[in-house]
Amino acid sequence: MNKMTLFATATVATIAAATAQADTYRLSHNTGDTTTWHKGAEKFNELLQEATGDDVRIFPNAQLSGGDQMKQAEMTGRGAIDMVLTSAINVTPLAPEMAVFSLPYLYADYDAVDATTAGAAGDRMEEIMAGHGIKVLAWGENGFREVTNNVRPITSPEDMKGLKMRVAGPMYIDVMNELGANPQQMQWSETFPALQQGVVDGQENPIGAVIIPQRVYEVQKYITTWHYSYDPIFLGVSEELWESWDEDTQAKVTAAAEEAMEYQKQISRDGTASGIAYLKEQGMEVYEPSAEELAAFRDATQPAFDKWAAQVGADIVELFQAEATATN
Repeated sequence: MNKMTLFATATVATIAAATAQADTYRLSHNTGDTTTWHKGAEKFNELLQEATGDDVRIFPNAQLSGGDQMKQAEMTGRGAIDMVLTSAINVTPLAPEMAVFSLPYLYADYDAVDATTAGAAGDRMEEIMAGHGIKVLAWGENGFREVTNNVRPITSPEDMKGLKMRVAGPMYIDVMNELGANPQQMQWSETFPALQQGVVDGQENPIGAVIIPQRVYEVQKYITTWHYSYDPIFLGVSEELWESWDEDTQAKVTAAAEEAMEYQKQISRDGTASGIAYLKEQGMEVYEPSAEELAAFRDATQPAFDKWAAQVGADIVELFQAEATATN
């Protein structure tokens, strides 16, 4: 065998080895492919390819769990899905403690949010998710949830009475019940047509992450920026898959996830900052409550806060409250 043949053989072997080492992972998330969720997932794939050569196939609208956004985390925990990008409220059937992030009027602003996700409170939630087979790689943002509907402007708790409201999870059912609304838990993939057809009157979601990119303004007339609940998202990986990687790979995956979620969080906040003006341009009537009006919403939803705080656990709620108020 001559030198050229040896070189060619070695080159083919090297390429084959590199190809064999590249893996493809499946990532499931809740929303459509126009949202900041999807853009964050795409950024993660881009960064991971650069760092490891591996590829992430992204499945929007909870396709891998048959459209059931609540089921994605459970499937990831048992290794049926490699990675998941989902919100805290959507994993509460699996881990009720995750509802703490979304307790009504827990947070005053983004600084309070960031203090918990980056502090001991976020660490505690990561430990809880690890107990369910999911390694949390990084925190992103769904955002402060605002209420929209097609019936009337929402200026007080009384205006919520009788409205058929699509909600994402059990805690929001209790919140809506306290306000006298008629909550309907529904998958996000079913929500737009339900709003369009009048099956439900309204919904609640963040502006930058969902309402604008999912074009909710096309099927909703009124929006009230009541900031009643915050919803983080997280990028997680099956613990089984995580443990299969060496420390170098784990570090690269974590770095890619953290950078991708910082990007996702920033574009969500940018979209929210410019969103009110955009929604007005699209014909929505925007109502921005005063401090006194927000206090009325806070008082009306206090029973739901108390109920879910008891389920979450006093120690966890106190930890979150301490970190959230330390920034004020």
